[in-house]
Amino acid sequence: MSKVEITITTPAKALKDAASAWRGAESGEDITSTIGFGSPLELFAAITDRRLDLLRHVAGNEVLNIHQLAQTLGRDYKNVHTDVKALEELGLLERVDGKLVAPFDEIDIRVALREAA
Repeated sequence: MSKVEITITTPAKALKDAASAWRGAESGEDITSTIGFGSPLELFAAITDRRLDLLRHVAGNEVLNIHQLAQTLGRDYKNVHTDVKALEELGLLERVDGKLVAPFDEIDIRVALREAA
């Protein structure tokens, strides 16, 4: 099962994590895909309920294009287009052979209460 980890973190911690992931990748370790946000507000602005519904639909169905997706979801084309572009920028949606696909089976959202030493 492929998954992406979404974290709420500080810029300094994000840089530290990126450096650690880089070193791990160089040594051949499996690296978990991670997306970091600076606050819960940023996270919930980027991944809204509607965008999450859209992701779930794409993950469970073959979707050829945004028009088809908008019709199936009963939503306005322009709004779905905006959501698809935002999710593509985050790496949560991709286009493969002209079709929209969700590259992950699972999204884990992690919020650290204490910074690891």
